[in-house]
Amino acid sequence: MRKLTVLLLAALLLVAAGCGDEKKDERASGGGSADTAATTTGPETTPQASNGCETVEAPPAKEDGGQKKPAEDLEPGTTYRLKVDTSCGGFTIELDQKQSPNASASLVSLAEKKFFDGTVFHRIVPGFVIQGGDPTATGSGGPGYSTRDKVPSDASYKLGTVAMAKTGAEPAGTAGSQFYVVTGANAGLPPDYAIVGKVVEGDDVVQRIAQLGGPDEQPTQPVVIETVTVEES
Repeated sequence: MRKLTVLLLAALLLVAAGCGDEKKDERASGGGSADTAATTTGPETTPQASNGCETVEAPPAKEDGGQKKPAEDLEPGTTYRLKVDTSCGGFTIELDQKQSPNASASLVSLAEKKFFDGTVFHRIVPGFVIQGGDPTATGSGGPGYSTRDKVPSDASYKLGTVAMAKTGAEPAGTAGSQFYVVTGANAGLPPDYAIVGKVVEGDDVVQRIAQLGGPDEQPTQPVVIETVTVEES
């Protein structure tokens, strides 16, 4: 399966983010499938490094696919948040089920099945995005199904926005399990990617993770998603 792609419109943003090569003109994202039945051994940790992140080993990859699309919508009028605890600290995503009801319901279902636990942020582009949700850590994994939501023509991907990754060949609003958090002022992306919410707590943690991207868009050290838990209010 091809890696999911996020296209960056503004070439100047690449320079500002310190990503000037041609590879950065086509931003890779991911989506596919994973098996939550696979047992994942938690990473061994050491005291926090000077960057505020624990030094951990990357967990073993999980199998691709094997999940079932949720059959029910989220409860109307209920606010859903995903609390993401990582080896660099925790941050919270408030889901926007009105804008992307199908992708939001999928994320809640996967989180409740512990699909994301023991995975990594496999792609980090400073000044652009941090991306996770791939059980295989290859950029092409996912839950084994996809959802689709209508993306508003005026959708914008600004700092703290959380959206879903897809391949360039898939229709706008298609989503699997791979998500990204915008870490720059404005990612300059076209309205192709389902927006599922925003970061409401832990912006400093997101920026801490954002500093760990190398010139090849790979993390310079493993950043493990230890748990993703659902909170309702």
